[in-house]
Amino acid sequence: MRKLTFLNRFVHYFNLGFALALLVSCVSPYIDDPSLAFLSLSVPLLVFGNVLFVLYWVFRKSVRFLLSATILFCWYFTMGSFVMLKGESRPVSEDGTLKIMTYNSLFFSSKENVWGSTAGDSIVKFVSDQAPDIVSFQEFDYRKIGEDYFTEYPYRFVDYLSGVARSGVLQAVYSKYPILNSGVITFANSANSAIYSDIVYKEDTLRVYNLHLQSLNIRPRSIKRERSDKLFARLRNAFKKQQEQAEVVRNHLDSSPFKNIISGDFNNNQFSNVYFKLKGDYKDTFLEKGNGFGTTINFWRFSFRIDYILVDPSFEVVSHQNYDIDLSDHEPIMASIKITSDK
Repeated sequence: MRKLTFLNRFVHYFNLGFALALLVSCVSPYIDDPSLAFLSLSVPLLVFGNVLFVLYWVFRKSVRFLLSATILFCWYFTMGSFVMLKGESRPVSEDGTLKIMTYNSLFFSSKENVWGSTAGDSIVKFVSDQAPDIVSFQEFDYRKIGEDYFTEYPYRFVDYLSGVARSGVLQAVYSKYPILNSGVITFANSANSAIYSDIVYKEDTLRVYNLHLQSLNIRPRSIKRERSDKLFARLRNAFKKQQEQAEVVRNHLDSSPFKNIISGDFNNNQFSNVYFKLKGDYKDTFLEKGNGFGTTINFWRFSFRIDYILVDPSFEVVSHQNYDIDLSDHEPIMASIKITSDK
């Protein structure tokens, strides 16, 4: 092998760093270590970097391209792609399909956090126009819901009791089908929570989970003012809470007497321990029928997919749709599924 020039040695060492980081990220979803969660957030960047290194060494006619190429191969078959190229997928309305939407609505107050904002009216109109059968809201504000809102959804569950606000971040489920039973899954030392509703659909009862896992509370302005060591410690603590919360939900899922649908804001991407723990053998509707990057939130011009609909493996995913309506810091998603009755 030819002796490397100074430039190629420099590139080689950077290549080693990127390759090692991507290799570690391939095993991080299976390890309950919150420190490794930082790698999961950077997977798209690590993949892009390793692709560039492959191209660089191929152009240089060097076998060193095999390092990144091999690790990219391992990454793809252990973690899957973050880009879907299955063509445009629109929500499907037909007999036998159930349309499910999940949306972090930011308290219906718009990204500027304006109490008197008309974002709430716009969100209500958007949901009504899309006509999902079941809607899961995170960061819900029942005080902004008028009596004439969502009249097409006679069945609903909001996680507060008797009209008295519960402290913390609220979730809600609105349904066109009867809700037999509902409950709240509380998380220790957190304002976040999860809820579930048992919904009668034709001859079946489905359990719909609505999750809002621990927020990272990252804001560009605050990051610039925060010391790096304190930022790392704060984020590590948030990742640890997410993993604990995912374990609580996983245990609840495993004891469910019904087939389940998991929807909500996980506050982490699909390469995280949290996602892998919750997904298990469930179908991710975006991976089944989505298109593009599946972006549900933008941060510093980077796209992230942190909102999900996961369905029982026996369900058929007919379509998945990502929206871009800019009424909240998150974007809604909707999936159409077919359910074959066991009865």
